[in-house]
Amino acid sequence: MPQIHLTPAQRKDYRAEAHHLDPVVMIGADGLTPSVRKEVDAALKAHGLIKVRVFSDDRAARETMLQTLADELDAAPIQHIGKLLVLWRPQPEKARPVDEERKPGPREVKVLKFAKRGGVKPEIKVVKVLGNQRLTPGGQIKRAKTFKKSVKKSAGG
Repeated sequence: MPQIHLTPAQRKDYRAEAHHLDPVVMIGADGLTPSVRKEVDAALKAHGLIKVRVFSDDRAARETMLQTLADELDAAPIQHIGKLLVLWRPQPEKARPVDEERKPGPREVKVLKFAKRGGVKPEIKVVKVLGNQRLTPGGQIKRAKTFKKSVKKSAGG
């Protein structure tokens, strides 16, 4: 039996999601070779929900392939329709490496614009400031000054 058990409603949702997918792995005349298992495992890690095309006319062999793949790869068999097999496995969380040298991205800053007349509420404007920009005391965005290139270096000597 596969490790993952799904309710009929969950299976129906995954079938609907898989409808527009193209087969990612194709199983030829050699059947379930170790390299085919490895490719199916890699596709499940990358996509979670995949279709596998089997070029075999034996329905019972395709059914056993579906169960074998589900058992060995800890996946849930979703559907077997014709020569297509649909498998699902939850994708593992991807750990993002922390880059110490990375600079901050765009940030949103609230700017208050006071009216010249008294008794009027100040206007609040949200401005996106990019990494190469700065905010002036007046609430305007200024770009960083560009450095002039050397005339000698650009002449190409």
